[in-house]
Amino acid sequence: MGGITLSLDGCNALVTGASSGLGTFLAEALDAAGASVAIHYHDNKRGAEALASRLSNPSIVIQAKLSDLEDVSQLFKKASEALGPLDVLVNCAAAESQNISDLPDISENLWSSTMTTNVAAPMLLSQLFSAQAALGEKGGGSIINISSIEGSRPAPGHSHYATSKAALEMLTKASALEFGPRGIRVNAIAPGLINRAGIEEGWPEGVAAWKAAAPLGRLVDPSDIASTCVFLASPMSSSISGTVLTVDCGLSIKPGW
Repeated sequence: MGGITLSLDGCNALVTGASSGLGTFLAEALDAAGASVAIHYHDNKRGAEALASRLSNPSIVIQAKLSDLEDVSQLFKKASEALGPLDVLVNCAAAESQNISDLPDISENLWSSTMTTNVAAPMLLSQLFSAQAALGEKGGGSIINISSIEGSRPAPGHSHYATSKAALEMLTKASALEFGPRGIRVNAIAPGLINRAGIEEGWPEGVAAWKAAAPLGRLVDPSDIASTCVFLASPMSSSISGTVLTVDCGLSIKPGW
């Protein structure tokens, strides 16, 4: 175990969708491990700036619309110019597409916007991350894609979201295969139902059903996802690449009948 550590001292990270929700936990955890963090946001500037004010290490707040691929390119450029070559890329942002929409009723616009934000944007950021390594600006690094258990267990009304997460998981494996020679590791985290403010009050029947089905009998704490992210970003996971790590309190091991 000599020399292996969870420390990210001296590392630079970009976290998409970091201004609220799970992304905030991920950015805070990376900062606590020693990384400087580029905080991406879409429209929640206040949340992004509040997060930056809490971080201990240098950070930058960057606005970008991930459904606009030119914006995505500028996001990577601004992050690397402000912090230096990136060591960690966390694709956490997702399209606002988790509202129920039965498959026969999904519009072309909803399908397209979901795929662009959830798959095309992470792909472009991953390409730019790899190109950075190819230029010798900084070798290696870690890409972490935030998927969902819906990538392998679709829920009714979520076919657009589930399909995008399945694609993201295959992108994870394909990019791990192709970027490996450049020293880049690529992994995904597939969370289950995450505990967040107001979820039990707003969806009591769903939360109760989840708790009854999950072997651990509880929702997933966002800090569990954050610690997993730090692990995958760190030298502690130096031989792990192409993996989708499920963090769902054991729900996905239950039989589907």
